[in-house]
Amino acid sequence: MKDAVQTKTILRSLAGETLPTPPIWMMRQAGRYLPEYKATRAQAGDFLSLCYNPELAAEVTLQPIRRYGFDAAILFADILLVPQALGADLWFVTGEGPRLSTITSQTDFDVLKPVDAIHDTLNPIYETVRILRRELPAETTLIGFAGAPWTVATYMIAGQGTPDQGPAHALRMGNTPLFEALLARITAATIEYLSMQIEAGAEVVKIFDSWAGSLKGEAFQKYAVAPCAEITAALKAKYPHIPVIGFPREAGDGYIGFHAATGVDCVALDNSVSPDWAAANVQKDGCVQGNLASRHMVTGGQDLVDETRAIVKAFSNGPHIFNLGHGITPDADPENVTLMIETVRGG
Repeated sequence: MKDAVQTKTILRSLAGETLPTPPIWMMRQAGRYLPEYKATRAQAGDFLSLCYNPELAAEVTLQPIRRYGFDAAILFADILLVPQALGADLWFVTGEGPRLSTITSQTDFDVLKPVDAIHDTLNPIYETVRILRRELPAETTLIGFAGAPWTVATYMIAGQGTPDQGPAHALRMGNTPLFEALLARITAATIEYLSMQIEAGAEVVKIFDSWAGSLKGEAFQKYAVAPCAEITAALKAKYPHIPVIGFPREAGDGYIGFHAATGVDCVALDNSVSPDWAAANVQKDGCVQGNLASRHMVTGGQDLVDETRAIVKAFSNGPHIFNLGHGITPDADPENVTLMIETVRGG
């Protein structure tokens, strides 16, 4: 691992090094904006078939590395594979997104599988990781990931994405013991899942808490910070040299102190906070990742160049991984990704 830390730029940034040019990768970099992804997706037949086909999942993970030379590849999978592995029904509706069977009662919870049963479903994901470790360029870091317990729970409770995560908030306030039991099950499963990704070859793992911003005050501490801290501590106990990235999206002031409160090596930032604010309040505690608005990948032009340069400058005095503030969208222009990378690397 020591040699890897010395040579792989992502690992150097995660170890706290300030580099003259920040390493780059992009959330959802393997996805629907790329024509080669669309072709592979068509070959797989549907989204879940693609996730569970190790050869094709590895192929779509590798596509943006071949095209752009990103400094990291992130495993192609989905945060809702964990609920499926726990026994939830999962399917995707074209144009609308995921649907799941719901957990709203003790009876629903009682039929979930134990944590040690998840690998029966998730073994193909670990095989994808093994393929990627063989196939990726030597300089490219492999990132594994999972959804954070709160975010995963919001889907399991509502059965789909919701604008305000209302069903999950209703359950956590109306039946707190059931809500916390579900969160505990997801947390334990996530530790298992990420551990197996690391065993298979992931060099970094990221915890995506996409709906953390809807938790306020004490609820944010209990249901966003504490589970992330528990997962990070468990992974660090087994794999002390594996860095962890936390992404409590739209946390606002909750980003302050998140490094210390959770033990993560890097805090990923959405684009609702300014780089200057984040440099002063978050980067002072360690590596940050982010935070170009995804819309620039659609609109491009001088605004993309100017904003990219401003972010690089704002974070230039500390460890920084350049990324978007959220995932790239299907309507993005691949040429704008090239422009972003050239701007980061060329000034």
